[in-house]
Amino acid sequence: MRHARRRLVRRVTRLAAVGGLLLGGTMVTHAVASEPPDGSTGPRTYAASPAGTGTGTDLVSRLGSSRTAGTWIGSDGKPVVAVTDEEAAAEVRQAGAEAKMVDHSMEELKSATSTLRSAPRVAGTAWVMDYRSNEVVVRGDSTVSADDWSRMTKLADGMGDFVRMERTEGTFTTRLNGALPLLSTAGRCSAGFNVTDGERDFILTAGHCGPDGSVWFADNRGTQQIGRTVKQNFPGADYSLVEYASGEAGAGAEVVSIGDGKGVRITGLADPAVGQRVFRSGSTSGLRDGEVTAVNATVNYPEGTVTGLIETNVCAEPGDSGGPMFSEGIALGVTSGGSGDCNAGGTTFFQPVTKALDSLGMKLIVAAPSGAGQPSGSPAPTPSASATQSAIAPDAASPGSSTPIINVDASTLLSRLADPKNVGPGLLVIAGSMVALVATRFIRAEQDRKAYRRYYSATWS
Repeated sequence: MRHARRRLVRRVTRLAAVGGLLLGGTMVTHAVASEPPDGSTGPRTYAASPAGTGTGTDLVSRLGSSRTAGTWIGSDGKPVVAVTDEEAAAEVRQAGAEAKMVDHSMEELKSATSTLRSAPRVAGTAWVMDYRSNEVVVRGDSTVSADDWSRMTKLADGMGDFVRMERTEGTFTTRLNGALPLLSTAGRCSAGFNVTDGERDFILTAGHCGPDGSVWFADNRGTQQIGRTVKQNFPGADYSLVEYASGEAGAGAEVVSIGDGKGVRITGLADPAVGQRVFRSGSTSGLRDGEVTAVNATVNYPEGTVTGLIETNVCAEPGDSGGPMFSEGIALGVTSGGSGDCNAGGTTFFQPVTKALDSLGMKLIVAAPSGAGQPSGSPAPTPSASATQSAIAPDAASPGSSTPIINVDASTLLSRLADPKNVGPGLLVIAGSMVALVATRFIRAEQDRKAYRRYYSATWS
């Protein structure tokens, strides 16, 4: 009777295990078939070239540097173009932009900046072409001596009345100390954007953060290695590449962190326009916003001169270096340096993403367009500037599409396994059924061995 009960239990267990295997397989098949399309889990999408430049930049390029002196975004979101003659003004108005008559052309402004670059270098100074005032503005921080400032003032006076000298509080420094923190013996910086060469993934961050070979970690104990700096350009420019230790950026590579477990999906890249509202995220001061005040800025940091930077009135603090600047989901720059802080305000400069990627031969990893079924590795259709710069009033601009930050920890894995929409529950049922089958086979074999020992012992006793 006892043996009959054991056989019945084994048979029921085997039948239940086989049923479990069938049920688990059905659950996995259903979960895979009903998986909703999502940009975070879809094919890897790249953006290799910038978005359209927009009406203002197109007009400046067509009319030439002798008849124009830059472009910017007006308070209504429409482009304004500085022109030097009425014919150029008429063309600008015909194209739907606003024309502003000015005295000095782009050629004159560039000539002044060339003269400044050829003069003896003075650390703590910076200059930009201010399109809206039709001037070249030279700034000196608190470290510039009276003699050096006097010498630069005499140089400016000799160039004309369109060169304006300004003293600024604080000091122009690199912000060493997406915004997630990167730590090494060189200091603390922030991750910028994820980029790729098609085979390996990298973090684009500031060049002054560390020389080639710098090893970066996610924690201050040096136990969670992120990667190693493999390419640096500083001074001259201010960008570097950190190669992921695993070779891959992983899930959420197209998202930049803005704090509180939230992120913004990056959908393309572009060059910013003067007057555009922009957002910056950093590991020290979080998400901040402001306005682009100039482009092609030159800054004489104590470590060296960097040219071609974006000037903004967004605040930043030590540790924010390398963090991303973006607007409407479009990548624009990585944090370089500046003056001031987020209590008193200040000036912050950014390395343009487009120039860095062109020089490095890299592609930006971006979110796939909603509903688009692109093959893996195909360039993303970049949004037009009319959607990100020319048609949005600065006050109405936003960082971009919000999304949670993916952190694959134990709790996340458990929640995925428990979610019936995922394959986790089906896999658990299959695993349990396999364990039950193996267990019944083991118990049967063990019982057979014991029976044989009893028979052998009784026969030879």
